[in-house]
Amino acid sequence: MYKPGGTIRETLESIQQNKFVLPAIQREFVWKPEQIARLFDSLMQGYPFGTFLYWKVDKSNSSKYKFYSFVCNYHERDAPHCPPLSVFHDTELTAVLDGQQRLTALNIGLCGSMAWKLPGKWKNNPHAYPVRHLYLDLLAEHGDGDEGGEKYRFEFLTEERANAEKPEECWFKVSEILGMQSGPSMLAWLNERLPQEKTNQAFGTLDQLYQVIHNKNLLSYYEETSQDLEKVLNIFIRMNSGGTVLSYSDLLLSIAVAQWKDDARKEIHTLVDELNDTGDGFGFSKDLVLKAGLMLADIGSVGFKVENFNRHNMEILEERWPDVKKSLKVAVQLLASFGFNDKTLRADSALLPIAYYVCHRKLDSKYLTKSKYNEDRQAIRKWLIRSLLKASGIWGSGLDTLLTALRETISIHGDEEFPVGKLQEVMGKRGKSLQFTDEEIDELVEMQYGDKRLFALLSLLFPFVDVTNHHFHVDHVFPKSRFNKPKLKKTEVPKEEWDELKEMCNSLPNLQLLEGGENIEKQAEMPAKWMNATMKDSQRTNYCDNHVLGDVPDSMLEFRNFYDARQTALKQKIVDLLGVVKEEAE
Repeated sequence: MYKPGGTIRETLESIQQNKFVLPAIQREFVWKPEQIARLFDSLMQGYPFGTFLYWKVDKSNSSKYKFYSFVCNYHERDAPHCPPLSVFHDTELTAVLDGQQRLTALNIGLCGSMAWKLPGKWKNNPHAYPVRHLYLDLLAEHGDGDEGGEKYRFEFLTEERANAEKPEECWFKVSEILGMQSGPSMLAWLNERLPQEKTNQAFGTLDQLYQVIHNKNLLSYYEETSQDLEKVLNIFIRMNSGGTVLSYSDLLLSIAVAQWKDDARKEIHTLVDELNDTGDGFGFSKDLVLKAGLMLADIGSVGFKVENFNRHNMEILEERWPDVKKSLKVAVQLLASFGFNDKTLRADSALLPIAYYVCHRKLDSKYLTKSKYNEDRQAIRKWLIRSLLKASGIWGSGLDTLLTALRETISIHGDEEFPVGKLQEVMGKRGKSLQFTDEEIDELVEMQYGDKRLFALLSLLFPFVDVTNHHFHVDHVFPKSRFNKPKLKKTEVPKEEWDELKEMCNSLPNLQLLEGGENIEKQAEMPAKWMNATMKDSQRTNYCDNHVLGDVPDSMLEFRNFYDARQTALKQKIVDLLGVVKEEAE
């Protein structure tokens, strides 16, 4: 049930006394001066103000969370953020969950100021940010409103501009209405400043402002009294779904930010950028980095649960952050050395167990190149590829439970090497088997060009291709351009086979992994013609053996035979590499 919230003046008094506060989950104030002016015009015109959502925080919980006060004197360079408040003890608070922008607009307009940079001025110029207060022109004609619907002229002005003598204007500093009395004293104030014929118009406007601020009960609110923060977060998400949607992790990140001594938001965002700039580039999110922090710092169940983000755990995360950051960087560099990037890494979460292993063993960048780690690196690579090839998706549902189990396994068995066997055992018990059935092998052999698993499969099949230089290509053995209708018309391939051949063109038996230079050189040449022109007999034999090409025909007429033979050969190689079981392990 919604409750009456009193007058604007009473609400502002509660804000000034820090009885109304902002929880850390709130975003910054983002309204422009024009939006504030428009809000005041709407209030003057009697438009609905909207309802608010408040969270009543009990005395026993007020010290558990970080709170901020409302912006009052906004300065684009020096004070753009909500000021943090000292820890409250045994104080009942009202935290604003919905309505922050409107209440801050009122606070700035009636109690504070705004300062934004003038165009063309340097940021470090102290005169580039003149302080402006909200003023109301008491002599502006009201009429029926302008094109935007405004009837009253509110503007943020410098004191110099507001005091400039123009007979058609009378700028009233809106904040002064808080200390003004209505009636005779207000009229006397106007008589000192305006000629008699203009006093009545100005009095009507000024009295309307007074009534709106002092006397009209314009605010109403819904009060949430639950002390369950998780419930409060979910309510907050729903209330904010009409604008820029906040994810659950956004809110939890805000809680983490509120409890770090340093700027956690900046730390996490900077790390995300650094990770994504590695190699050919990745697309990791702040969500992943936040989850990595929970996992690598051995906090809770690695899930985005409120209880994992308490002050004690965030102190642990901040203390271990340097190791978390270093380990993530090494792990991502390792993935890049395997040839993975944003386009080829099917599941970003696959990074997390690898990063935890790096952190657990305190490995640094030397791990990426030292020969003594070669077998360990290859074990990680093959385990990663297996997990990415599973069509059912290892890194989907039940992720938090899986990651927690993998973390425990690595912490117990990962002191000397990456414990592939133990990890596969744990994964199998959770329905995430890395064993492949005949049916799954058949599905891999028919994988299509564009499948995000394709690079993983090709790099497993053709490990001799140098993927560390980031210039490898997925190539069509028989060029794709040979399968369009105009080209097929020039062959003797029956027309009824054309559509089927076009599908076969993009399937695994017609795909290979090539270094960029080779692929550019090959271009759209038929494979046999290209090999004859660029390779000696021994080179051609080695090339065909390495790429499992068999006998490469000269014409499109024999493509189907080539396709069937290579499909059989590739299937056998996949079975040799991955193994096969008759049934999925339970």
